[in-house]
Amino acid sequence: MSKRFLKTALNFELPLDGSVPEWIELIPAGQSVVGRDGRAWVNDNPQGIVSAFAGNKAPIPVDVEHATEIKAPGGDAAPAMAWVEKEEVREGGSIWGEVTWTPKGQEMVANREYRYISPVLIYEKATGRIVGISSVGLTNKPNLYLNALNRESNQKEEIAMDLKALLAALGLPETATLEQALNAVGKLKGDLTTALNRVETPSLDKYVPRADYDAAVGKAANAEQKGRERDAADLDTAINTEIDGALKAGKITPATAEYHKAQCRQDGGLDRFKQFVTAAPVVADASGLDGKKPGETTTALNAEEAKIAAMFGNSVEDIKKYGKG
Repeated sequence: MSKRFLKTALNFELPLDGSVPEWIELIPAGQSVVGRDGRAWVNDNPQGIVSAFAGNKAPIPVDVEHATEIKAPGGDAAPAMAWVEKEEVREGGSIWGEVTWTPKGQEMVANREYRYISPVLIYEKATGRIVGISSVGLTNKPNLYLNALNRESNQKEEIAMDLKALLAALGLPETATLEQALNAVGKLKGDLTTALNRVETPSLDKYVPRADYDAAVGKAANAEQKGRERDAADLDTAINTEIDGALKAGKITPATAEYHKAQCRQDGGLDRFKQFVTAAPVVADASGLDGKKPGETTTALNAEEAKIAAMFGNSVEDIKKYGKG
């Protein structure tokens, strides 16, 4: 219920002879309605109350000890003993209700187990104007339930105080209305939804989908690997070229070729090898393979070899022709 409206209870005595009434008085005649505790309310539009009941198209429960108002909100049972099926305005602006009793309710009234009926009125807090009837209770201690319903009024005041706390939490002034507070809450919910949507579907100008990112990283890694392989092949070709040149020039020996290749594969190693070859003296005879035609030999006989050849009756030309054997 909006904090503009509150509830209270009036009390009317049931027939003393134990008869079960078909109509019960809900609001007395007169524009000023005074309760047992001295508080007063305004009944200046009884027809409006009846019209509101008719428009609601639902009967009003008649319970025991205001169970509908006190127990039902907490989830406890609040069985009806009767139902107010119809309302009408009578003399002086009084409002009466036509009642259909349940067997149990009829028995309670007939046995005079309950002596009073106590309608719970809905009224405007600011003006005290009665705008409707919430329920009707069978009771024997009307003052007790007036106090209980008064506690409900106190709860409404506490809700108003909670509203101030809510306004403060929302950064709104104390003069802000409930509607303004609800609008602020709605905006916060909207902002939260927007933030969640951004997390689920982030902007592509700032974030890349994981699948696309992984594909790009994989592609870059493959390209980098191929580049390394290509660079390694090119380096091996360059190293082999330099090593072969150094061997032919007699700057290194075949026994050290693999050592020099390993040194060339280190960072900056090939450049250092080139500098070494340029400055190094010849440590081995040139291979003499450059420009040599098949079948040619450059073997020269030394004096001892020529002497040995003569001992076997071979000439220098024979040795050159048939080799040194």
